[in-house]
Amino acid sequence: MRIVVVGGTELVGSQVVALLRAAGHEAVPADPSTGVATLTGEGVAEAVDGADVVVDVSRAPSFEARRALDYFTRSARTLFAAEKEAGVRHHVALSIVGVDRVPGNGYYEAKAAQEKAVRESGVPYSLVRAPQLLFEFVAPVMDLSTEGTHVRLPSTRLRPIASADVAAAVAEAALGEPSNGIRTIAGPEVYRLDRLGELTLAAKPDGRTVVTDETAGLFAGLPDVLTGDDTTHFATTRYEQWLKQS
Repeated sequence: MRIVVVGGTELVGSQVVALLRAAGHEAVPADPSTGVATLTGEGVAEAVDGADVVVDVSRAPSFEARRALDYFTRSARTLFAAEKEAGVRHHVALSIVGVDRVPGNGYYEAKAAQEKAVRESGVPYSLVRAPQLLFEFVAPVMDLSTEGTHVRLPSTRLRPIASADVAAAVAEAALGEPSNGIRTIAGPEVYRLDRLGELTLAAKPDGRTVVTDETAGLFAGLPDVLTGDDTTHFATTRYEQWLKQS
């Protein structure tokens, strides 16, 4: 199959491309670095021409609510217009665990609007929901919350996941039939975010210490809905294991 991966040069997307190519398919990364901009429409029609499947794992350029909403909704309209013209038979989109259960959070509401656009597009689809916090993002989140030698993190409960496990689930969805539904995946264990920070610094000490602060950072004040439910499929890679390997 010819599979176009929007966001295909980013962390998750590049791994999806590699997995699809290893399985013998023509996987084509599509994002501004390859001349494809879903926000403006540049190169989109040419990219999806002849595609069997389009995978969207792109991220908004900003967490600011209005910019994120504009990106996801406008990109969706552009993609689906091109996909219908090209006869694409399956659209796979990566979303976030709990995206429809965090009222008042602009980024989550933007992702929920993207999901709505996918469902109403008329193109057969599969939605994959994964935790927003990938293992690879823990250290950057800590850096953003660092003041001097203190890393300020809330006790928000999360179920983080390795990007490789997300990529595997997305690739599997792309190679299957459209589900016209949602598959939720998450890491194998629930952590408090402040505890994740402590584990990270224990593995890679740098003189900083974690201070629990319920008002600090992007994950402050989020409700306890980010750990999945009884329909969630759990990956096997544990954070401590990943830390040692990385």
